[in-house]
Amino acid sequence: MLATFVIALREGLEAALIVGIIAAFLRKNNKNLFAMWAGVILAVLLSIVVGFGLSITEHALPQAAQESMEAIIGIVAVFFVTGMIVWMNNHASDMKKQIETEAAGAIGQSSEWALASMAFLAVLKEGFETAVFLLATFSVARSATLAAVGAVTGLVVAVVTGWGIYAGGIRINLSRFFRFTGLFLILVAGGLIISALRSAHEAGWFNTGQERVADLSWLLSPGTVQSAIITGILGIPADPRLLEVTGWFCYIVIVTVLLYWPENRRPAPEKSIILLRLSSFTLLIVALSVFFLSPEPVLRMPGSVPLVSTPPHTDTSVGHLTLTGHDPDTGYKLHITFPGTNKVTVVDLPATETTHHTIHGIPDSEWTVRSVVDMSNMPETLTLNQLISLYGRIPVGLNPVRYPGPFKATWRGHCIIRVDMTGDVLLSADGQPDILLTLSGSGLSTPRTFNVTERTHVTGCGWQTDTTYQQKVALALQNMQQSLDTWHFRVYILPLFFVILAAVLFILSLKITLKLRKASDAYPPAGKSSCSPQKHLTQPDKKG
Repeated sequence: MLATFVIALREGLEAALIVGIIAAFLRKNNKNLFAMWAGVILAVLLSIVVGFGLSITEHALPQAAQESMEAIIGIVAVFFVTGMIVWMNNHASDMKKQIETEAAGAIGQSSEWALASMAFLAVLKEGFETAVFLLATFSVARSATLAAVGAVTGLVVAVVTGWGIYAGGIRINLSRFFRFTGLFLILVAGGLIISALRSAHEAGWFNTGQERVADLSWLLSPGTVQSAIITGILGIPADPRLLEVTGWFCYIVIVTVLLYWPENRRPAPEKSIILLRLSSFTLLIVALSVFFLSPEPVLRMPGSVPLVSTPPHTDTSVGHLTLTGHDPDTGYKLHITFPGTNKVTVVDLPATETTHHTIHGIPDSEWTVRSVVDMSNMPETLTLNQLISLYGRIPVGLNPVRYPGPFKATWRGHCIIRVDMTGDVLLSADGQPDILLTLSGSGLSTPRTFNVTERTHVTGCGWQTDTTYQQKVALALQNMQQSLDTWHFRVYILPLFFVILAAVLFILSLKITLKLRKASDAYPPAGKSSCSPQKHLTQPDKKG
């Protein structure tokens, strides 16, 4: 409630002061106030529409999009509130003089609508900023009702104060007022930094820097006074994260130093320009260096992967496999070695037969390959008892009285090999047999085909990668995801922040340069004036 009260009070008072100064100037010059009030009312209505529009849009979006919009609104709110604090801190003392100068120029155009436009734009600017501030503050407030009451109360107090200043009954030191409330709003904006960073994380923008710095649940118990002040007003949660604390601390320090550094210790304007541009250039160099010189993390695992047998057989070591080729365009070759048999099976993994998807943010490629299994060692004839032992029961449709056997057996075997990879790293692989038995003879009018995979052991199939290896891969993937998150933040988010900060510093240097240039044009150095008074003096006539 206090945060929304101060925000609404400051924004409303700024708008009320501007409108009051323009109204007083119009009244002093015997001008009609209708056009000005029309502009003010229109700006207020548009501000309300903007606020409701943003709120409705936010609630209509999916959860991830809502978090993204909350992050964007929070960042924009911090930008606006910082600009407002800096501007009012620098112009509060001479704001009336500046507005009256602009109003005099508008009256010089003999247009009341020019002054109405001034009032409209001033109120619209403050109204839009207020809508963004309050929407960002409502999203982190514990009670939306109390936050709304604080905002309405702040606006009412601002209007009454502005009217009092206009009527002459209230006198206030605007410079001191905005300076002290600015310090409070810096802390509120710091809380919005925390909220925006958390919303950005929940929206999936980045996952780095989420280590919990402290557990403040003992201090910020719900319903307590300290919780209402620290969390409800200043926006500090009970579980602050590393990135949030870093952003909060950097913002508080930079803005506080910028506003409250003693005047007598600030560098001269010419030196400030050099320092600002040097800092801007340095930040750009750092951003480019981080962007181009940060290597992308790569997942690396052992080249030889142990294989074990698959259930229902014992989980024993049966061999190992290795990958060769390592060419994403043409594919890979899988070499499967079975000790004791001197047999090496080579399986092609063509790039054209892979399917791609993403697991935990890591690109994944899968192959399913069918290789022919040598069935030459299987019996060519089977008795009925052998068939029952192989199949587990009498096959459906095979009457033992009519077809007592023996049968002619034709075997067809394939090993279905499934391979899962990311980049050049094998995640998992397994080979499962698929054995079909075709019976003929013994009175069968047509051949009968049965799947006898379960009870048929085939050399070179029925294997999978070792469980220990798969656990190592899972842990490596988890660490890889953290490394990718850190890399993504370091390569994209951090340089973007440096570029924005560099742009802000460069713009500040341009503003100081323009201010010096205007001052130089207004007060030219002695001896460079376009007209010299000595040229217009006439010598007196000499008499006698």
